[in-house]
Amino acid sequence: MTEKKQDEKLVPELTSKQKKFLKGLAHDLPALVQVGKEGFSKSLIEQTNLELTRRELIKVKLGKNSGLEKDQAGITLSEATKSTLVQLIGKTLILYRANPKRNKEERIRLPKN
Repeated sequence: MTEKKQDEKLVPELTSKQKKFLKGLAHDLPALVQVGKEGFSKSLIEQTNLELTRRELIKVKLGKNSGLEKDQAGITLSEATKSTLVQLIGKTLILYRANPKRNKEERIRLPKN
């Protein structure tokens, strides 16, 4: 796992094996964050950060009224939350951010290379 620098914090670069693993985990997850016509407001980024801290892996749904370009939205939100964009399916983003403060039993354990 290599790392890329984003605003002075290191965000892990996931391998294809790790991304595949996370996609499988995310398959049945509901979208916990909905992006509406306000776009990426401060409260939306705070909500996304909160859900990433709680769960590590979340889905974010871009609403039809958001007016955001999906590719750019994925990059922008992942950078704003210091998370990794795992996948973009239609208008649904899958984001991952490890939380070392979470109970060991609840943490997502990524496969090695």
